[in-house]
Amino acid sequence: MGLHNNPSEAKAYTRRAFTLGSLALASASVVAPEFLQRSAVALERASGGRSSTPGVAEDRVLVVVQLSGGNDGLNTVVPFGERGYYNARPRIAVPERDVLRFGRGADGLGLHPALADLKAMYDDGLVGVIQGVGYPNPNRSHFKSMDIWHTADTSGTGHGWLGRYVDNECAGSPEEDAGRTPAVAIGRTAPLAMQGRVVQPVAFEDASLFRWTGEGVDDGIDDAHNALFEAAQARTAAHHEHGHGHAHAGHHHEPIAEFLVRTALDARVSSDLIRRAVSQRSLVEYPRTRLAQQLSMVASMIRAELKTRVYYVSLGGFDTHAQQGGAQGRHAQLLGEFGGALRAFYADLKAQGNDSRVLTVSFSEFGRRVGQNASNGTDHGTAAPMFLVGPMARAGVIGEHPSLRDLDEGDLKHLIDFRSVYAGVLERWMRTDSRAVLGRSYRVLPVTRRG
Repeated sequence: MGLHNNPSEAKAYTRRAFTLGSLALASASVVAPEFLQRSAVALERASGGRSSTPGVAEDRVLVVVQLSGGNDGLNTVVPFGERGYYNARPRIAVPERDVLRFGRGADGLGLHPALADLKAMYDDGLVGVIQGVGYPNPNRSHFKSMDIWHTADTSGTGHGWLGRYVDNECAGSPEEDAGRTPAVAIGRTAPLAMQGRVVQPVAFEDASLFRWTGEGVDDGIDDAHNALFEAAQARTAAHHEHGHGHAHAGHHHEPIAEFLVRTALDARVSSDLIRRAVSQRSLVEYPRTRLAQQLSMVASMIRAELKTRVYYVSLGGFDTHAQQGGAQGRHAQLLGEFGGALRAFYADLKAQGNDSRVLTVSFSEFGRRVGQNASNGTDHGTAAPMFLVGPMARAGVIGEHPSLRDLDEGDLKHLIDFRSVYAGVLERWMRTDSRAVLGRSYRVLPVTRRG
């Protein structure tokens, strides 16, 4: 829809011009710049049904679960068949009788007993266990190693690997971008992994607080903010009427005023979409744990058919230097929270009919040393397992367990580079060129049953 010839007839956009049930402009009598109308139509598609962008597999969603602090891989995927495991951990090893055994094809290996929920999913063919994941010349600093995993670069510098993916695949024209929030992190700040050069992720802990700060605080503030839209739109109308040149802003050449209005519009409507999505009641009962509540919010956003490609959640507390425990203890509690949250998450997705759309990948910045320390805990180590979860995940045990006899100064030697896992996720699930995202070619680990 174009502009009226008489600028005085133009009515400015306000949030109130949008209905709760539809993000299209409420009435054809509301006049707005063409980009605004296009944005409204795109937002309507975003909220009311899936639309596709050529070359982007928008039906596929990736969820990343970060286990912060350095998860002890040896007490997660337990090599109970190795006597050396029990010799190195006389007080904190998981007793053989308690291990949840994988069975044929993975003799001598099993899961920590606290991972009963994850084991049930494993038995249903929904879990892949990637063994011995790490990188060359491992760094044992939490911060540096996490940066390395986030950037997919052993220097730990640059933009995040997921941010680069979003930059490459999800940055389009203004109407394509409208209503699109390609990456969402549940937390106070977005992780480095999601920080791109062009497109920035959304991050929040509580969706009810994810809104423009003036909204609902004072009508005067809200009115003043809307007045900015009116002024910007009037300038935009003048540009259109008099054929002024376009300044470069955003992805295409458009007047600065249009760019600012569009950016603000997208931000406010995206927050409305997210808050409305998360307000839905879950289809299943979730455990009352922090990770479960994060994944419940993710499931709600997926159910609302937001055009989000990547979600990121985290669970901390894995820096178990003291009193780690074997079958019980703090580590066991964390693993129980991890498994219980994932099982509820996929039960919810299945009830929605969305489970086949969502691949979940978990990682930790490093594992722990093979031997226990004097405080009945474990210190910073190297290689550790990763998990793949979902109906499309390559099920079963992937790769060989690192040797407990051939160690690197008391640490496990990694057998699979984590960037091969990333390459597999990018190529086989997200359907994108991993070299363009990771900066070089890595072996593409078959992380899914199909491409």
